[in-house]
Amino acid sequence: MTTNAGTTANTGAAAEAAGGAVRAAADGAGAPVALHDLSRSFGPVHALDGLSLDIAPGELVALLGPSGCGKTTALRILAGFEYADSGTVSVDSKEVSRVPAAKRDMGMVFQSYSLFPNMTALDNVGFGLRMRKLRAAGRDRKAGELLDMVGLTDQARKYPHQMSGGQQQRVALARALAIEPRVLLLDEPLSALDAKVRLQLREQIRALQQRLGITTLFVTHDQEEALSMADRVGVMKDGRLEQVAVPGQLYAEPATAFVAEFVGVMNRIPGQRRGQDQVSALGAVVPVRGGTTGDSGLSGDVDVLVRPEGLRIAVQPGGNGIVTDRTFLGSVTRVSVLLSGEVTVKVDQPTAVADTMPLGTSVQVSLPGEAVLVTGRR
Repeated sequence: MTTNAGTTANTGAAAEAAGGAVRAAADGAGAPVALHDLSRSFGPVHALDGLSLDIAPGELVALLGPSGCGKTTALRILAGFEYADSGTVSVDSKEVSRVPAAKRDMGMVFQSYSLFPNMTALDNVGFGLRMRKLRAAGRDRKAGELLDMVGLTDQARKYPHQMSGGQQQRVALARALAIEPRVLLLDEPLSALDAKVRLQLREQIRALQQRLGITTLFVTHDQEEALSMADRVGVMKDGRLEQVAVPGQLYAEPATAFVAEFVGVMNRIPGQRRGQDQVSALGAVVPVRGGTTGDSGLSGDVDVLVRPEGLRIAVQPGGNGIVTDRTFLGSVTRVSVLLSGEVTVKVDQPTAVADTMPLGTSVQVSLPGEAVLVTGRR
């Protein structure tokens, strides 16, 4: 699958060239969005269970979670494709819970592109404008500006089957932006593309979203996409938001064990709770991070949650572990260590240091003194 050469590098210049379309959308500014206590059931399945979320004007929020957690249902309710059993949806402080999708002033980009196969790229982008009775000359001019903004001027007269998947998705993005929506909805728009194209498009989508100031809700199961693109990320489980936070906080200070293990890589290390404030593990006693996991009442056997970069490792004959695998990640290598008790942990080390630890090396793995999360023993 290919894309136009220089797409990412030319994004800024193309957007500048499409000044009319950019200014028109920016003048509208993004609208605040409020989802309040949304519930939705499909038979015995509770897709949403009291979900509430506020999105600030111009903010990009990503909903992240496993399949079936309710993230797409929340987006479809905001779009007007589904109605909640209870709760409200407000846009720009106006309740739109029962307003039809066509009247909600929202643009949407789907995973499957959803382009009209019998229309050129130019006509696909101009379709919403035609529905709004914009004359042909003005429609083509504006559609051309939008195609220029996404770097596809030379594809204007091509049909979807003549374009790559990445190009089709950019046409779909231009079509969603053409109607100057105050809210943009992205339903896993990159999941059908290969890795290189996904990286290019997520950078382009983020750049355009920031330039135009459109309030955006982005649904994905890919944590890398969510953490790299969003102002805030909401992690969902069983129809509820477990945590909503900026990406750095979500990674470094997860509110629950589910968030800790869903976002990034997390080690579970057997430990023993010692009162309310401490836990012993790997031969050390360290403080417990309070008030974040909701299981402060745990006692006795627990699991300590530590990320690979949060562990220390040193070559030591007769240590507490044996190196069983190494994964090269560039400047960092992830070292797998089998600890006593048949527990395997992953430890990130500078590659130059990891090179001194071939398979079979006896090592000592330890905890630093920082506070750790604890959860019930698995």
